[in-house]
Amino acid sequence: MEIRSALPEARNPGTAAGWQRQWRVYKQHRALIIMLLPGLALFLLFSYVPMYGVIIAFKHFQITEGILGSPWAGWENFQRLFQGNGFMNALRNSVVIAFLKMVFVFPAPIVLALLLNELRITWFRRTIQTVTYLPHFFSWVVLAGILFPFLGNDGGFNKLLGVFGIPQQLWLLEPDYFYGMVVLTNIWQSAGWGSIVYFAALASIDPSLYEAAIADGASRWRRIWHISLPSIAPTVIIMYLLNIGHFLSVGFDQIYNLVTSPTSGVGEILDTYVLRRLLTMDYELGTAAGLFNSTVGLVLVLIANTLVKLYDKERGLW
Repeated sequence: MEIRSALPEARNPGTAAGWQRQWRVYKQHRALIIMLLPGLALFLLFSYVPMYGVIIAFKHFQITEGILGSPWAGWENFQRLFQGNGFMNALRNSVVIAFLKMVFVFPAPIVLALLLNELRITWFRRTIQTVTYLPHFFSWVVLAGILFPFLGNDGGFNKLLGVFGIPQQLWLLEPDYFYGMVVLTNIWQSAGWGSIVYFAALASIDPSLYEAAIADGASRWRRIWHISLPSIAPTVIIMYLLNIGHFLSVGFDQIYNLVTSPTSGVGEILDTYVLRRLLTMDYELGTAAGLFNSTVGLVLVLIANTLVKLYDKERGLW
């Protein structure tokens, strides 16, 4: 009886016994906590401290007066933001590219992982993994330097199309092709690396499930549909929730390096809009646009997480 009555106190951190128990846990894992501190400090420094600058979105910011000394503007900066054609064009482009990436880029690593999981020749699978992982380790500056000559008028891709009688195109200079090129190059750069987490989830599936399905005469497609996909569904949901928070952040480094003068109209996104406002010292609009982007991401995460928890309470982020 005494032991049972002591357990709630030990588990409750608000009691003396609870604090002692927590302190013992911290002391036992002090090495891990010490290793955690630098990462935590960097996270606080670069993620939380900059939030102080959000105030600029509600100010008539003047550099000489500083953030606190500048007069308040209320919602005036947001009114200017939504009334400007530049922001609405950037928002429209961001939504279109984000939608295309969620439809085509997000499933690409899942499909690649499923295909790799079906390969039984080990050396061939590892070769495919190496080839698909490699683009991830190059910055978009380097990748753009590869893509522009390759997709140029005299590039290898146009020469290959010429063999089949297909006319040459300036793929990265035509506004009509820009969205498609963004999606395809993003898949090429990220699908291999993104497939690692899904391939690891597939590798953890009990082989006896596949053996039983084969014994029952299930085809390969049936095994994928009824065993592989349901088994990695929790991983897919978590990755989707993490991605939806960056819905309007469609890849500044990619877009900035692939945009040219002919494609600037369809290549202006929220991130590049913020950069241009900063370059023209219009800090209020730049901060307001960034805050709008972050708010949309937060709302989408909350909505998506709520919908997931309605389906399964154990599969949300919190």
